Amino acid sequence: MTEKERLADFIASLEPEKSPLLSRIEKRAGEERIPIIRKETGALLRTLIAAVKPKKILEVGTAVGYSALLMAEVMPAGGQITTIEKYEKRIPQARKNFSEAGREAQIHLIEGDAGEIIPTLPEESYEFIFMDAAKGQYIHWLPGVLKLLAPGGMLVSDNVLQDGNILESRFAVERRDRTIHRRMREYLFTLKHTQGLETAVLSVGDGVTVSVKR
Repeated sequence: MTEKERLADFIASLEPEKSPLLSRIEKRAGEERIPIIRKETGALLRTLIAAVKPKKILEVGTAVGYSALLMAEVMPAGGQITTIEKYEKRIPQARKNFSEAGREAQIHLIEGDAGEIIPTLPEESYEFIFMDAAKGQYIHWLPGVLKLLAPGGMLVSDNVLQDGNILESRFAVERRDRTIHRRMREYLFTLKHTQGLETAVLSVGDGVTVSVKR
């Protein structure tokens, strides 16, 4: 085990116990290889939600609803989450998890392609947006997402370092991953060089960007 892995395990060991439902979702995700956010990313996400106190959150990429439930636990009372998911097989499980948590009224799941749904949502209506879906589409969704983000709002994007592959030359990356590699580099550059946007790139989990719309 590397020093980095030991440190990650130590940090994870500090996490308080989750609710029984979240613990079951986490366990099942591990067994069935369902992608959910890593523990340290979840802790960062909850802390940012607690700091920003958003009344309206948009999540791009529901999966089985794990991160939406994490956010719902710490957002202000009466707050609403809109979450988008395209993969049909995971949608029933997400809805079941929201129902079991008693949060069907708080979390609104929209089924379909984010690229088609994002332009239909009201502009400047979300104080917090969490991107955790198809990584190769982040750069394409960004203009529409920034229109939805309210002034002073925060955009958080997950899995931006691609397990370290982002450091490699495109020729060192497997051919099948080269498009995602190129687009993610473009996405990171765009976040850092967009006027009116302040962005930090953090090596938390598999890499997270935190951007604030000034």
